[in-house]
Amino acid sequence: MSVRIVQLESEGLVADVRRPAFAHEWVEYGKTLPGQVVERLAGATVALINKVQIDAAILDRLPELKMIAVAATGTNCVDLAACKARGIVVSNIRGYAVHTVPEHVMALLLALSRNLVAWRETLQAGGWQKSGQWCFFDHPIRDLHGVTLGLIGSGTLGNGVARLAEAFGMRVLRAERKGAATLRPGHVAFDEVLAQADAISLHCPLTDETRGLIGEAELRAMKPSVLLINTARGGIVDEAALVRALKEGWIAGAGFDVLTAEPPSDDHPMVDAGLLALPNFLLTPHVAWSSRPAMQTLADQLIDNVEAFAAGTPQNRVA
Repeated sequence: MSVRIVQLESEGLVADVRRPAFAHEWVEYGKTLPGQVVERLAGATVALINKVQIDAAILDRLPELKMIAVAATGTNCVDLAACKARGIVVSNIRGYAVHTVPEHVMALLLALSRNLVAWRETLQAGGWQKSGQWCFFDHPIRDLHGVTLGLIGSGTLGNGVARLAEAFGMRVLRAERKGAATLRPGHVAFDEVLAQADAISLHCPLTDETRGLIGEAELRAMKPSVLLINTARGGIVDEAALVRALKEGWIAGAGFDVLTAEPPSDDHPMVDAGLLALPNFLLTPHVAWSSRPAMQTLADQLIDNVEAFAAGTPQNRVA
């Protein structure tokens, strides 16, 4: 069988992507716009993607496509039901970000808890230089030790955050699914976690059930002193409600690495200059996953998935 492999988003990965160890044709594009997907995947057997959307209408125009290898853990960009109906294998990446994402979460928590942005701004304005003393206390600092951290989503990444948090002396609560009638061992009711946590970190996938999971009601149910961290997916949080929560003081701060639209438009509310100027809001451009070791692990596993498919033993299947 002639195998044509098309990589649609090579610029989204900084790593040595080895070529599969079987006869194939390799075609690579740095980035791909929505209107280019069908044209570029014409005749492809395997598509390597990251964030481009592939729905049923696109699949109908790609009769030769047999596999979609997603270079990420999240697969909300692919219509999995449509793939299953057409016999198209979809594989994702697992476990590659077990260190880098948890470390990013802790970096955001530390920066917000210790008010690092505000202190930097004070020094840039000459505050220390003009203070006349060796130390001053314009911005409060909180320790992580003794703080209660609520985890919403407790897979590999959530568990990685839990290990680091416990090393800092934090108390970790794992939230049960919202509205669940029973509690799994080691889990706490969703509403209780919102009420008790001093910090909350999101680690669930974006699905129909989790879209808008954190909205105005949930934000108002949190402590006014809470810090909200999202390194999962932007759509899990109602962004308009979050903007209000930060500007009106419903919560103490937030650290986000993801948005509903990536890259955001200039008028996206989460990149508003006024919001980004707040010392209690940190936004990074979806880079929590992207340490160099993590990206290389991802690239190696991506090709492992393709080789397993070609050998007739698909791995990491989600469809």
